[in-house]
Amino acid sequence: MLIFPAIDLYEGRAVRLYKGDYDEMTVYSDDPVAVARDFKARGAAQMHTVDLEGARDGGTPNLGIIERITAETGLFVECGGGLRDMEAIDRAFAAGVGRAILGTAAVSDERLLAGAVQKYGEKIAVGADLRDGRVAIRGWREDSGLTAEDFLRRIEALGVRTVICTDISRDGAMCGSNLALYRALSEKFRLRLIASGGVSSLDDIRALRSMQLYGAIVGKAYYTGAIDLRKAIEVAR
Repeated sequence: MLIFPAIDLYEGRAVRLYKGDYDEMTVYSDDPVAVARDFKARGAAQMHTVDLEGARDGGTPNLGIIERITAETGLFVECGGGLRDMEAIDRAFAAGVGRAILGTAAVSDERLLAGAVQKYGEKIAVGADLRDGRVAIRGWREDSGLTAEDFLRRIEALGVRTVICTDISRDGAMCGSNLALYRALSEKFRLRLIASGGVSSLDDIRALRSMQLYGAIVGKAYYTGAIDLRKAIEVAR
């Protein structure tokens, strides 16, 4: 299983939200590129990043920072937030991103998702952000009306291979992964699942690895020191 340490970007800084609430934001660094360098120094080969402004409002105002991260670290970077048209997706790949994550657009614009998969294949992933079992969109502020299973069934049929599945109720809460959710989805779908939200201990990582998930995202637990990134990578192998 792969470990994806995460940087959430807002106004050029590395931040974390509590359960997706923009009013509950903690700034951890004014230098996200330095944070990414630390990821690499601790053994990471890949990382996850979200443009929180883009996720909420559309657009990619933090793409310049992501481009610096890819250029200066050489890490494989998967990137989401605000990718709602093909031009934005193209710009992300031109900036050196290894995988582009569609969230709101994957729900609201099936034609775009299909076109992106046709153009970029497995470089396109989907973010399934779940609140009470339903997919949330537009920076987690709106309910799409879709259940997790209906949504995953739809995108799997379009050829999507990789899904970042976030339990919003646990994101930034340091309360452990929703193991029951990931177990159920991994048994029903052949998608490569990346678990996100609440990963706060090495025991979480061991449990997710035992399900043979594709990956797990480590966010707040890295910044608070609850998880040693080097040890997490070793445990996940």
